[in-house]
Amino acid sequence: MPGTRKLGRAAAHRNAILRAMVTFLLDNGKIETTVSRAKEVSAMTEKFITIAKVENLHNKRLAFSFITKEDVVNKLFKEIAPKYADRNGGYTRITKLGPRRGDAAEMAVIELV
Repeated sequence: MPGTRKLGRAAAHRNAILRAMVTFLLDNGKIETTVSRAKEVSAMTEKFITIAKVENLHNKRLAFSFITKEDVVNKLFKEIAPKYADRNGGYTRITKLGPRRGDAAEMAVIELV
C-alpha cells in the first residue's frame, strides 16, 4: 500500500475506509475529506488509474479486488483510464480548504484532474 499513514485506525478499518473513498472518488470525481486521508486516497487512486491503462484480465482482477463496485471498475477501464492515456501520473488534485469547524482538522478536496 502506498504511504505509511495509519490514520488512527486498525489495518482492516483503514483498508475499508480507503476502499470506500477510492470507489467514491472514481464514481463521482470529487470528495471532501481531511488532508491526510486525501493524500492516501490520491496515492491509491493514481495506482489504479495507472493499472487500468492496460486493459487485460489480470489488471481487471486487481481492480476488482480493491474497488467495491463493479460499475465503477467498468467506468475506470472504459472512461477514466483512456482519458489519461497520454499522462504519466498526476491524475488527482488536492486543494486545501482550511480547518473543519468541529475539531479544527485540516480539510481538503480531492478531485480527478
